[in-house]
Amino acid sequence: MPTAALNSPVTIVDAPTRGRFEARIGVTLVGFADYRRADGLVTCPRVVVSRPFLGRGIGDLLVHVALEDTRRRGLRVRPACAFVERWIELHPEYRELVPVDAASPGGT
Repeated sequence: MPTAALNSPVTIVDAPTRGRFEARIGVTLVGFADYRRADGLVTCPRVVVSRPFLGRGIGDLLVHVALEDTRRRGLRVRPACAFVERWIELHPEYRELVPVDAASPGGT
């Protein structure tokens, strides 16, 4: 992977037919965050970032965009993956998106 590509800006787009937000650098898919929307709840089962792009904050950006979309739609979120759950713990301004019955046993 050329260095220029590693330093290029990341674009996040919603790909609803695939049920995920995609992170791209140019036309290259570098990561994604899966989601399922049903009954007013968004379940986020996984966030994946390609190995050469780890450590650039792409996973953080994917979760942030997904949660902002959830908020904008007036939905709630079920963090079904540890990365999303931890991200919400570290960003308390998103905790209100997690319904009490969807929170982890210790509370999110």
